[in-house]
Amino acid sequence: MPRPRRSAPRPRPADPDVGLELELETGPVAHGGHCVARHEGRVVFVRHTLPGERVRARVTEGGKRFWRADAVEVLDASPDRVDPAWPAAGPGGAGGGELSHVALPAQRRWKADVLAEQLQRLAGLERPVAVEAAPGDDVRGGLGYRTRVELVTDEEGRAGMRAFRSHRVVPLDGMPLATPEVAALADAEGVWGGRWRAGQRLELVAPASGSAPVLLVDGVPWRRGRPDTRANARRAVTEEVTVGGQEHRYRVTADGFWQVHREAPGVLANAVLEAAGDLDGARVLDLYAGAGLFTLPLAAAVGSGGRVVAVESDPRAVKDARRNAHDTPQVELHLGAVDTVLLDGDAAGDGAGEADVVVLDPPRAGAGRAVVQAIADRRPTRVVYVACDPAALARDVGYLAEHGYGLTGLRAFDLFPMTHHVEAVAVLER
Repeated sequence: MPRPRRSAPRPRPADPDVGLELELETGPVAHGGHCVARHEGRVVFVRHTLPGERVRARVTEGGKRFWRADAVEVLDASPDRVDPAWPAAGPGGAGGGELSHVALPAQRRWKADVLAEQLQRLAGLERPVAVEAAPGDDVRGGLGYRTRVELVTDEEGRAGMRAFRSHRVVPLDGMPLATPEVAALADAEGVWGGRWRAGQRLELVAPASGSAPVLLVDGVPWRRGRPDTRANARRAVTEEVTVGGQEHRYRVTADGFWQVHREAPGVLANAVLEAAGDLDGARVLDLYAGAGLFTLPLAAAVGSGGRVVAVESDPRAVKDARRNAHDTPQVELHLGAVDTVLLDGDAAGDGAGEADVVVLDPPRAGAGRAVVQAIADRRPTRVVYVACDPAALARDVGYLAEHGYGLTGLRAFDLFPMTHHVEAVAVLER
């Protein structure tokens, strides 16, 4: 019996509000790189503006609850407005540079305000926040810091980045956030100029330590303008990080996770080590451990009488971590989702998850209630939480408070200049 023919899906009606232009006065900053404005009682989240400005804004997304808009003309400018450091990331342009029109000190105040607001709203904590600059960023004007850049190609084979909340590719002829080494790699391999196939993914990696850079095209090593088919073609890079006065070397899969700011690995690892306190002989749980950025300095700090249990869900990262910690017997590595590994350890009764101190560096979504519960069940005296999302951090700080852990320390770092992103290291104690 033949199957009934399915009718073609109905096209979604065009949003009648998109493209509407409004004159708005912008209010405070909001999480996500926007300022809050109101139009006839409706909330409008406006990008490419600053608090207190009067702008002409074009609606980019409509909706019953709120609208999104881009400021396309500034009528009354904030004193913190500067000429955009990356014009291609302006209204309608590439995502990833939404604060390039904001002076660097004001960018850090913006991020501090967002972090403080999220802590107050989601964790009930009133706490002043200061965002610290990474070494060298002020001299470079907040540019030239990314050691890793991912690009995609448009229908004409031009390399670029996607627009905000869109699959549309904005072609580029350069990337001012990239380090000079990444820029040199892009020039040497002819990244710009439309020579690629449509829909390709380009990943450029140039380690801050100065080891040889790598270009991957759709995951394949690329060399001298063509795929590198040699059996020993490089798919990994070497990173060197000094933590607590000791240098550590890491092998990292080129397209695996590593902090993108040239100074971020050292800044964060030193902050974590300081926040963890005296670890001599301690048992430390290192969650979402990646290739072992924190694992190695923590292992050095606990000494031969301590133990570091690292948990990571990405098999490639765990493979890298095993290589990086191969001569460190006090490190124990677990492959698997953090919540699963912790719960399995409880069921086995093997004590693998016991800890005096817990360090966690979760993805943007945060740890969540189940992981927080598993951490609290181990009753560590201290939790060091590395966060890349203020809302997720504040939520999890609230969850930890339910288990008797109070926020005793907080540092925030501007490791993503020209964007709304901010990194934080929080200390919670029982």
